[in-house]
Formats: sequence, C-alpha cells, structure tokens
Amino acid sequence: MPLLLTIMVFAALGGIASAAVAVVFLWVREEHSVLILPHFISFATGALLGAALLALLPEAMAGAGPAGGRGIGLTLIAGLGVFFVIEKLVLWWHAHADVDDVAAAACPQHADDPVARRDQERHRHGAGHVHDHARERASGVLVLVGDSLHNALDGALIAAAFLGSVQLGVLTTFAVAAHEIPHRVGDFAILVQAGLSRSRALVLNLLTGFASVLGAVVAYFGLRETQHALPYALAFAAAGFLYIAVAGLIPGLHRRADARTSAVQVLLIAAGIAVIAGAERLAQR
Repeated sequence: MPLLLTIMVFAALGGIASAAVAVVFLWVREEHSVLILPHFISFATGALLGAALLALLPEAMAGAGPAGGRGIGLTLIAGLGVFFVIEKLVLWWHAHADVDDVAAAACPQHADDPVARRDQERHRHGAGHVHDHARERASGVLVLVGDSLHNALDGALIAAAFLGSVQLGVLTTFAVAAHEIPHRVGDFAILVQAGLSRSRALVLNLLTGFASVLGAVVAYFGLRETQHALPYALAFAAAGFLYIAVAGLIPGLHRRADARTSAVQVLLIAAGIAVIAGAERLAQR
C-alpha cells in the first residue's frame, strides 16, 4: 500500500473511528459510563506519555543526531508553548462567547434609566431561556470548530510519525485514538445538549474526523519535501502528546484522591505506558 494511502487510512482511524467508538458509550447506562470513562482517561494518559517519551522523542533524537540535541530540546519547548497558546485561545473563545451573551442582556449605557432597567429585567426574565439556548448552540459550534482544528493537528502528527517509520505511525495513531475516545464522548454530549438530534450529532462528529485526513495529507507533502525537518516535527508531536497528558488529562484525574481510585489510576497509566513500550519493543525485532 502506498505510504500516503496508509497515512490517510490511519489518520481516518484516529479521527473518524474514535468518534464512532465513542458513540458506544452514549448508549451505555449513565451510571456505567461514568465509571468506565475515567479508566479510559487514565489509560490514555499512559499511552500518550509512552508514545511521546518512548517512541516519538527517541526517534526524533536519533534522526537529529548528537549535533541536533539542542534543536530537539528547543522544539519541545516551542511545541509546549504552541499548545499552551492554542488552549488559551480556545478558553478565551469560550469566555468571549459567554461575555457577549451577558452584554446582550444588559446595556451599561442606560444603567441609571429606571425604564431601561425595567425593560432589562423583563428581558432577563422573559428571554432567559433564549439566552441559555443561544449559549448552548454557541457551545455546539465551538465544539465542531475546535474538533476540526484538533483533528487536523492530530492528522499532521500521525503523518510525521509515519514518515519516521510505519511502526511509529501505528503507535502514534493508537495514542491519538486512546485520548480521542473519551474526548469525543464529551463533545457528543455537548452537541446533543445544543439541540441536535443524536443522529445529526453523530454525523457532524464523524465529519470533523475528516479534518485529520486533511491535516495528514498536508503534513505528508510538506514534510516529504523537507526531510531534514522530520526529527523536529516528531519532537513537536511529542510535545503535543506531553502537553495533552500533563496539562489536559492528569489534572482531571486528581479530582478524585481516595486511595482505591488513585491506585487504579496508577495501574491504568502504567498499563498504557506498558502497551506502548511492548509494541515499540516488538517493532524493533
């Protein structure tokens, strides 16, 4: 199979198939899915850490050679910074949408006008449910846009890994899918809350997965022409996985700190790392 087609297939698996698998959890009884999903997050954390530190980063350092070690370190720092800024922009976008909704409900220019105040009270009480619905719809749009951008970046990371080696690409796809499944469950729930039917939310969620294929194709042609940049692209991918695991997933695991839950989390994180380490060792034989 041509490498480009392989990359497209695995990018689709990382972006589209993960969304399809996530839907399964929405048909599981809520009390069961609440128990299962945290375990997926713990496992995904280990898979991301393993893929970053045991697969992507060693491959990047080997490709750059001893003279490129400093460049790999700088790329890691830059990658962490880029993902930090991306997350800040997403958070700002959500906050900005909420502020706009509040501003639409009250105009400070007429704050001292009793008639205006009375009209604003009527507006707030009579149309509060409209504003709530508008916020929910805005959240749905943000989820679709954010997922598309996120999937495009995931596709680019998968393409960079496959250009390193097929085994590295498979491991990277596995790590992407592992953290995408619980993420997609939450996004699907937001779309349904925004007023979409389950079937339409599923279709839209699946469509955002095609952005991963687009991102993979763009990265393939870009990196193929600049092979010397491949080690640094792999280091950037490692930075992305590290940021998602450390800044995105691990803080959520700390919300429950009882001994039993903590022990299970540690075991599942270790299991995720062990799966990546075992697959990496098998690939080297």
